[in-house]
Amino acid sequence: MGKIKQSLTWWPASRAGATPEEAVRKAAELGFVAIEMAPEQHWAAIKAAGLAIPIIGGHGTLADGLNKRENHDRIEQQLRANIRKAAENGIPSLITFSGNRNGLPDDQGIEICAEGIRRVIRDAEDAGVNLCMELLNSKVDHKDYQCDHTAWGVRLCEAVGSPRCKLLYDIYHMQIMEGDLIRNIRDHIRHIGHFHTAGNPGRNNLDENQEIYYPAVMRAIAATDYDGYVGHEFGPKGDPVEALRQAFAACNV
Repeated sequence: MGKIKQSLTWWPASRAGATPEEAVRKAAELGFVAIEMAPEQHWAAIKAAGLAIPIIGGHGTLADGLNKRENHDRIEQQLRANIRKAAENGIPSLITFSGNRNGLPDDQGIEICAEGIRRVIRDAEDAGVNLCMELLNSKVDHKDYQCDHTAWGVRLCEAVGSPRCKLLYDIYHMQIMEGDLIRNIRDHIRHIGHFHTAGNPGRNNLDENQEIYYPAVMRAIAATDYDGYVGHEFGPKGDPVEALRQAFAACNV
């Protein structure tokens, strides 16, 4: 077993078996140590299989997020509730979203998102739960999303000024937006609380038909002091179990 703690998001994990319970068992058999972002009704089965739950959603919605002050009351309530739920269930991280720009300058987006996160960051610190702002591409999948570059996310973390304000660094999305994956990961690892993977282009298998060389990226992560999870979030093509086996092998460093 390599140093990287590999997780499956529920999207590909659910394709590994005819029932949710069978899918969870298959994930464990393949070597994964965690399943994330699963509906709450499946948490018991995940835990029964000896798997962790590394991260769940912190609030809705992706496109209408923290960069609007009028959303802060709603998001504060959702985050407070999910921080408590995460702490009660041993879940170390929650996902947060910037929302779309809608013409909002990046500096103002950072300022407003930081205001929203600071409302609940003490709760997160007290509970030992990370709030991970997700980095997504605004070129292909999430048009106009504001947290679409590593530098923007790092500036947000610095503005909040808490070790519990982190980034969800999605390798697929950042390959589309900026590339230079290994350098950015090395330079900003202290701000990264979780990773996601997928093959680019297509957001499919981590195979030889896509452009990211995952073994090298994983070795770069393993060489840091990062002790979190790498979650696979892709749409398996062909046999889903074989696709998951292949993804695990590519990242097992």
